Amino acid sequence: MKDFTNKVTVITGGASGVGRSLAFSFGRRGAKVVIADVDKAALETATADLKAEGIDVIGEFCDVTSQDSCNALAAKAQSHFGGIHLVFANAGIGAGEGGAMWDYSDKDWQWAFNVNMWGAIRCINAFMPILIAQNEEAHFVITGSGNGAFLIYPDQPVYTATKAAVQAITENLHYQVQAMDTPVKVAALFPGPHVVETGIFNSDRVRPKDMERVSNVPDSGIHSVEDMKRIMAEFDMELQTTHPDEVAEMAVKGIEQDKFWIRSMTADAENKMRARLEMILANETPVAQGLG
Repeated sequence: MKDFTNKVTVITGGASGVGRSLAFSFGRRGAKVVIADVDKAALETATADLKAEGIDVIGEFCDVTSQDSCNALAAKAQSHFGGIHLVFANAGIGAGEGGAMWDYSDKDWQWAFNVNMWGAIRCINAFMPILIAQNEEAHFVITGSGNGAFLIYPDQPVYTATKAAVQAITENLHYQVQAMDTPVKVAALFPGPHVVETGIFNSDRVRPKDMERVSNVPDSGIHSVEDMKRIMAEFDMELQTTHPDEVAEMAVKGIEQDKFWIRSMTADAENKMRARLEMILANETPVAQGLG
């Protein structure tokens, strides 16, 4: 897809972080934008900011843990703009887990899988039938993570597990769509190459009451990018970060080039991924690589 003029773009998790940047990047290229989020205050602000730039946008509340909510979002986008051309299943959270995984609360696992994995599945269920039925060029993009898709963070097993599942789902969706006679394409978006400056470390701000954190369960102690920078500085290390706008521009280029893998990785991360693959092929005992 080379021209985004009047292309209807739906973005879950669209009120902040990468989702917000995606809305501006595509909106500035002439797309009509639907941003959806569970954070009503952030949604209202983002919608107003997009309108202030002359972008044709609507903001819709959407809880991706609910199939009915995702279906309603798809129906609203289709009825308001007359079609859908780009879908970003982008909503995601971090559970903030810390310590030994056997001490975690079931709610941490449930909430993370509800949003990160089931959210992707429910967006697939809501939007893919529409995209296929339209029988015109369209792109369905799922936001994943190198942590889970390529490498394993041993101190973030909940998040890692959700994103490993998301990558398997994304690839299977791609294979199924690829086997069909359809102009619809699937892509996997990996924010990076460094830690992205988003609010994912403060996901508790949108945590539902029935999934509230259990007080005696260990916490990572990291609730912002600044927290991570501070902790790394204590070990004389500097955290490199990536602005969400950079990720959005990478997504634009990836879609223009019909890429499945939309990613940017440091040389260090690629070396670690290569080492992990060689370790698997050699049937060696796993050694944590981390994601640099």
